[in-house]
Amino acid sequence: MLHTTPYSESSVVVKVFTRQLGLRSYIIKGVRGRGGRVKQNLLQPLSSLDMVVYDNPRTELNYIKELSPRHSDTLALSSNQAITHSLCFFMTEVLYKALREAEPMPALFDYIDEINTQTLTQSSNQAISHLPISFLLTVARHLGIEPLDNYSSREPLFDLQEGRFVSAPTETTLSPDLSALLHQYLSSFHSLSLPLTPFHSSPDDRTALINALLNYYHLHLSGFSHFHSHEILHTILK
Repeated sequence: MLHTTPYSESSVVVKVFTRQLGLRSYIIKGVRGRGGRVKQNLLQPLSSLDMVVYDNPRTELNYIKELSPRHSDTLALSSNQAITHSLCFFMTEVLYKALREAEPMPALFDYIDEINTQTLTQSSNQAISHLPISFLLTVARHLGIEPLDNYSSREPLFDLQEGRFVSAPTETTLSPDLSALLHQYLSSFHSLSLPLTPFHSSPDDRTALINALLNYYHLHLSGFSHFHSHEILHTILK
């Protein structure tokens, strides 16, 4: 579940990322008002649902016939609700602004599902602090805009516009220290979730790199702008 918008007196239009159909928009009836037949907690950011839907390819807006949670409330098992919910809002906003209604992306769906069922509930706070950067890099990989890790002593500066490390500074290159940190993340992520051996980086460094990667998304994806949830996330993760 990525986004909800009120529709008529008691319905909502939802934007959902599905494993079989990709990104889709649906109407859910009977959500708003008293006696709504759909519980509001099912529509929270990044909620994982089983759905029976009508999918007429000739119309952009179909209906959801039935929906239910795919898993038990795994986030309730987390030791820090503030962190998990802030991360969910952050990841949801990234997906909502980055994904387009196109072909299914089952590998990306499975990665997000793994975050919901395992990463957010079973990882240490130190590992969780790496998740926003890992998430941005992994989603970029699935979207085909992953930064090229060609870091070397001759090309030590990452250029956000070029998507690679370059030799000379420009208006869109990161600082030497931030470029080196990005290279460290890129070379350390052997899995699709968290680095196998988390390394030390300060909260301020991670904040700066998250901001840089969001700017990278803005440069490489049309419509990716007016991002807000990272501001709360920065405060929570400090």
